[in-house]
Amino acid sequence: MEGITPICGYCGQFSKKVSGREIYPHRPDLFKKTFYSCRSCDAYVGCHKGTDKPMGRLANAQLRAEKSNAHSAFDKIWRNGHMKRQGAYKWLAKKLGINGKDCHIGMFDVETCKKVVRISQNHLSTLQAGVKHG
Repeated sequence: MEGITPICGYCGQFSKKVSGREIYPHRPDLFKKTFYSCRSCDAYVGCHKGTDKPMGRLANAQLRAEKSNAHSAFDKIWRNGHMKRQGAYKWLAKKLGINGKDCHIGMFDVETCKKVVRISQNHLSTLQAGVKHG
């Protein structure tokens, strides 16, 4: 339904659609990007390019940090050519015990992000040791 913004998972209130200028006033390159924000919780989420579709759930500072850590660890698996990106997400979904279509770091909570870091680091350590990992 048009005009309805995502609900903040922290306070239960509707978020507000804002521009990147409000979220990142020091980043002119993000001014035209669309975000949803809950000012009272300092939670926000960016939207897919050219759309109003959020890229995940609204995240506060702690969750944003954990998502960043999860991407940093996990993305090494596909960016370094260990797996194709789509295959890496299927592998991660299996490791997390979730459906592949639900495997989006943007939707994960703090604990799941921490699991992604552990799983990814273990996989990369195994690869460095020369052991095939499934």
